[in-house]
Amino acid sequence: MLIKPQKLQKGDKIATVSLSWGGAGDKGLRWRYDQGIQRLKDIFGLEVIPMPNSLKGTEYIYENPEARAEDLMAAFQDKSIKAIFSNIGGDDSIRLLPYIDFDVIRNNPKIFIGYSDTTINHLMCHKAGISSFYGPAILTDFAENISMHPYTIEMVKRTLFSSQPIGEILPASEWTSEFLPWEEANKDTKRKMNPNSSYEVVQGKGVVQGPLIGGCMEVLEFAKGTVIWPDLDTFDNSILFLETSEEKPHPNLLRYWLRNYGAQGILERLNGIVFGKPMDEEYYVEYKEAILTVLKEFDREDLPVVYNLNFGHTEPKFILPYGRLAEIDCDQARFSIVENAVE
Repeated sequence: MLIKPQKLQKGDKIATVSLSWGGAGDKGLRWRYDQGIQRLKDIFGLEVIPMPNSLKGTEYIYENPEARAEDLMAAFQDKSIKAIFSNIGGDDSIRLLPYIDFDVIRNNPKIFIGYSDTTINHLMCHKAGISSFYGPAILTDFAENISMHPYTIEMVKRTLFSSQPIGEILPASEWTSEFLPWEEANKDTKRKMNPNSSYEVVQGKGVVQGPLIGGCMEVLEFAKGTVIWPDLDTFDNSILFLETSEEKPHPNLLRYWLRNYGAQGILERLNGIVFGKPMDEEYYVEYKEAILTVLKEFDREDLPVVYNLNFGHTEPKFILPYGRLAEIDCDQARFSIVENAVE
């Protein structure tokens, strides 16, 4: 059972880290970081400190994975820091692995949140035995143009600031993955929002529950075969959450990756799968077809699969706490997190 961290309260100190891409510290993007930090202060009442190496810019961050790891370890060890927020993802968090002390994480459980390439860091927390949070990042959701989306604000408060069961996660009323260049001239330009459709039951019947495990599919590929790849029994009766990145991988890749899960014996152990809305809804139908194909190949046509959930690389988004009990209701097309994520 993964350790639950303590909930956040107004006045708490949180740290920000750059564990993959270092754009938060680039001269032309610093305004974006500052905007996200101001929201953490104004909306949530948090005190924010950047870790020492986190704002040294793209080149330094890329060339110094050990410095990135030092920031993460220091943030966990600092008793005054109550949570750690990822600035953004990228594509090489896996290079931190040689410098991670899992005992430091295990002995200092606290909220850690981010998505995309941050999947790697979540698996590090999982290996260490603590529950972390697949959700918003500073440069994206918290720094959203004009204002944070109310749906994301609600989900942050429900998940990180309350020790009550999180409950049913309703679909967002609208969504976007429109790309506007992160130039200060665009900061007051609202991204185009699209009406959202409901969750879609791809297959399955009835109600199932299970602890949450998963992440960004491309990034999970980095972890396979390493010490942070979860043991097979981790997937017993679990609900696997999956989403794809802004690279919009071809549906063939989805089939290959899922076949690997089948070959490992993961698919046969699951109680269900929830799948995030694809960016721009590209390959929306083709991804469903790939999922159905592989589940049929591995005799899991009984496995509940719910599609088009608001997490991952579209906004707004909710938060998925690793190891916490979730519920899929296929008959009502509902998704819930039925326990509290923080103490």
